[in-house]
Amino acid sequence: MGQPSGDIEPVAQQRPTARRLLASSAFRYTLLYTLLFALSVAGVGVYVYAATLGVVASQTDDTIMTEIAGLEERYRRQGLPGLVAVVQDRIARVTGRRNLYLVTDAGFRPLAGNLERWPESAQGEPGWVEFLIQDAEATEAEPLVARARTFELVGGFRLLVGRDTTERSEVRTLITEAALGALVLTVLLGVAGGALVTRRLLNRIESMNRGAAAILAGDLSRRMPVSGADDEFDRLAAELNAMLDQIERLVAGMRQVTDNVAHDMRGPLSRLRSRVEVTLMGEPDVAAYRTVLKQTINEADQLLSTFNALLDIAQAESGALRQGFATVDVSRVVADVCELYEPLSEDAGLTFHTEIADGLALPGHAQLLFQALANLLDNAIKYTPAGGLVRLVARLTDGEIQIVVADSGPGIPAADRDRVLDRFVRLEASRSTPGSGLGLSLVKAVAELHHGSLVLEDNEPGLRVRVILPAAATAASPEAT
Repeated sequence: MGQPSGDIEPVAQQRPTARRLLASSAFRYTLLYTLLFALSVAGVGVYVYAATLGVVASQTDDTIMTEIAGLEERYRRQGLPGLVAVVQDRIARVTGRRNLYLVTDAGFRPLAGNLERWPESAQGEPGWVEFLIQDAEATEAEPLVARARTFELVGGFRLLVGRDTTERSEVRTLITEAALGALVLTVLLGVAGGALVTRRLLNRIESMNRGAAAILAGDLSRRMPVSGADDEFDRLAAELNAMLDQIERLVAGMRQVTDNVAHDMRGPLSRLRSRVEVTLMGEPDVAAYRTVLKQTINEADQLLSTFNALLDIAQAESGALRQGFATVDVSRVVADVCELYEPLSEDAGLTFHTEIADGLALPGHAQLLFQALANLLDNAIKYTPAGGLVRLVARLTDGEIQIVVADSGPGIPAADRDRVLDRFVRLEASRSTPGSGLGLSLVKAVAELHHGSLVLEDNEPGLRVRVILPAAATAASPEAT
């Protein structure tokens, strides 16, 4: 059977399973949040429950006390007959048993009221009491809960004034059912919402996992998907894609370096081996041996120079050398390079012009800066014909150190200026001029190591190379004109 297409993945990989959904940290965090939210809802429900019942109970007691105040006033003015009369009148005007009244003698025998007998739980000391009453018209119904206040009157008579608290029980039941329903609904919605959100998060993560798996399989062109929502996943994907771009560039550069090293080293090594082999095939001759050994040493020096340049570029690009940075007197470094190359330019029949501002300084690596500037001057002198001009300027401009090396040679076409910064790139097809094609690559790496940049421009005629570096905070030299 053939292998499945790379664009079609198994359903188990494309969609999160229920097991993976339950095992995901996002779902567990959602459940934890739902639990905390449910506890909060329960706490609020308990508070509302207690507050509401407190208000209802307070209203019941206030109603009872209001009734008592009226009866007390009638009893004080008209005695027991007046009290009995007003109780009977209130019973006649009130339907049902919303308000409860009972007047008894000392033996708890009813004299007036809408209760059949004195509650047993209220036969003790006068005060507040709660008791059950059975509705005579609905014997199968549940007993009603009543709350009342009892009094002992002059002559041993007793008075009970109360109120049916069924309404309070109904409110309590309603609040309890509403709170439980809200709690259950909160949990259900929380779990459902958590599953939905977790599924969406897992889909985003799975898409990244598939991208990572493709990259691990060797597809370095694969990138993490970006939804366009500009959320944290998109920002993470953007950072990962930038990292992958850099990795792809480094891998491509490594492949290019490997190919170029194999190509450029094969020729010198072949010549070196052929020269030694041909010499050994001839008659022994000390002078010939010495000549061949000198040529071999020169070839070996060129090879070592190439490998050293590659090592310097690798160290500069890694950024590890920043740990050993110290304040560098750039003016002194530029002056030392000029002192070394000025005689070479005169020997080549060139005019060498310098402008170096004093006090230029930055944190950096003095040896690499010297080598980078030496590469620029070496190229300028190498490619400028006799009678030409080589110019070096170092100055402070807008808080940046600019080192400019300009020549009047053939220059570099605009289309090739980015390409020549790569390793082993030489525009000279015949490669007759000595060199490895690593000079500008090293300059670029050194500039970036110092958080700077390298710019190639047309000097009309010739090439102008600008190395732009951030100056140290203590550097305060005036701009060079």
